[in-house]
Amino acid sequence: MSKLLRGFKDIFGKEATALTELENSARKIFKLYGVEELRIPALELKELFVKFTGDTTDIVQKEMYAFEDNGGRLVALRPEGTPGVARAYIENNFPNENPVKQFFYIGNMYRAERPQAGRYREFEQIGAEFFGSSAPSADAQAILLLKDIVKDFGATDYKVKINSLGCDKCRPAYRQALIEYFKSSKDTLCEKCQTRLEKNPLRILDCKIDGPKFDANLPVQKLCPECLEHFEEVKKLLDGKIPFEVDPRLVRGLDYYSRTVFEFQAGSGAQNAIAGGGRYDGLVKSMGGPQIPAVGWALGAERTVAARGQVNEPKEIKVFVVSMDKACNLYAFDIMQEIRQSGVQTPCALFDKNLKAQMKQADKIKADYAVIIGQSELNSNTAVLKNLETGEQKQYPRAELVKLLKDK
Repeated sequence: MSKLLRGFKDIFGKEATALTELENSARKIFKLYGVEELRIPALELKELFVKFTGDTTDIVQKEMYAFEDNGGRLVALRPEGTPGVARAYIENNFPNENPVKQFFYIGNMYRAERPQAGRYREFEQIGAEFFGSSAPSADAQAILLLKDIVKDFGATDYKVKINSLGCDKCRPAYRQALIEYFKSSKDTLCEKCQTRLEKNPLRILDCKIDGPKFDANLPVQKLCPECLEHFEEVKKLLDGKIPFEVDPRLVRGLDYYSRTVFEFQAGSGAQNAIAGGGRYDGLVKSMGGPQIPAVGWALGAERTVAARGQVNEPKEIKVFVVSMDKACNLYAFDIMQEIRQSGVQTPCALFDKNLKAQMKQADKIKADYAVIIGQSELNSNTAVLKNLETGEQKQYPRAELVKLLKDK
């Protein structure tokens, strides 16, 4: 028998329901903020992610599902959404026709990383990307949009961290200071961080192995006046609207970020980030477009569901319709549709089974009531309503039955 691939999972029941609820919350809040949906393809040219996610990132170095297709092209399943959204923004000529755009996406991503708690090789992300504004208000709006989605969904036990990585003017000095700082400890760094030391030393701060080793005497990021003013304004705009902590060690894991970065964290451990993002003002230009500022984020759907935990949903009744005879099937089917149209949950019936098997199915799906139709009910345009918890049952006229169930 064929088995599920390692690192993948089937999603059903309460988890599937919770993911739908999160998607619905996101769509509702995106509409309030005037954000437009963009559906990007799952498959892109590999070079899109190599060039723009960063060749020093774990995603590119070992986690992408990349292969050569029948046309000899090197392609990859999307490991994240931002490069695909930026490509679509450029390729559809938005920089020239309408440079200020706000997009959101909802879709599955793929990374061939080691499976562990909270990390699968296929996972859902909800993301937002804002193009065309360099104002601090765009950064603040992105963070507050994310907060509103998480709040509407019902996840409350999280904290928000923010930082500024500076720009091309002030980051080189910080980068060089980090290189000099880590050089004396190079032999103690993990294999990845030894590679990162010259290419992207900021990523060492993000390493789960080496990052915690260097708490003391780390070089301090000295922002240029423009970046400092930008970051101070972001903090001012967020103050009083969302609790946050400035964390100078927060760098995020992708190479294209500049200035503001942020992360929503729930719980502890290596997989505690439920969402994160930041500003990437140079990405569109590096992809062949004009200089367009941008800011965005991605939220891990499964992690956000886990962060919310179980919730007490309002009780909704479930009704199972039973037909005792083939001659009653059409009448029973019509009643079943009427009950559904009234807004009452009514799972599919099993009219091809005998009475015992149908009642057993009603019990299996934990139905609250059974509507039982026999020849007598067919002749009198009635139905029997049975309370499956108490066993009490009573015959009702058809119209009265539907109204009674709707009121319940």
